[in-house]
Amino acid sequence: MEKQHQYTTTVTWTGNKGTGTSRYDEYERHHTFSVAGKADIACSSDTPFRGDGSLHNPEDMLVYSLSSCHMLWYLHLCADAGVIVTDYVDNARGTLVEVPGGGGHFAEVVLQPVVTVKDASMIDKANQLHQVAHQKCFIANSVNFPVRHRPQAKVS
Repeated sequence: MEKQHQYTTTVTWTGNKGTGTSRYDEYERHHTFSVAGKADIACSSDTPFRGDGSLHNPEDMLVYSLSSCHMLWYLHLCADAGVIVTDYVDNARGTLVEVPGGGGHFAEVVLQPVVTVKDASMIDKANQLHQVAHQKCFIANSVNFPVRHRPQAKVS
């Protein structure tokens, strides 16, 4: 039987400079992302969309969600397989394509995890487990664009 989990978030626009959305250039894209019982995250749109580049934006969070989900599954699988990971860093990259007339979509996200394992004998298995993690990742299974992987394993 399938289990279901519900996630509730709140997005609150904080960018009203006094005149609301009276004009496209009269309001800020600032907003707060909240989840009950957790720290709020100050957000905006990305700078090409009149946002504040010093704040997180939805596109950042989508790429982060894919990277984080993959890492969490990967670490779980490594622990189960006896692969001892001592360090993990992923410099993930997403490509957003704008279309004429407004709107757009992600064309792809590339995960580039560099994984450090305890022993050289673990490298092959460490590399193989990325595919299994990809197959299990909730977020990767929910998007309609390719999520590619360029993993690299090394010994500490």
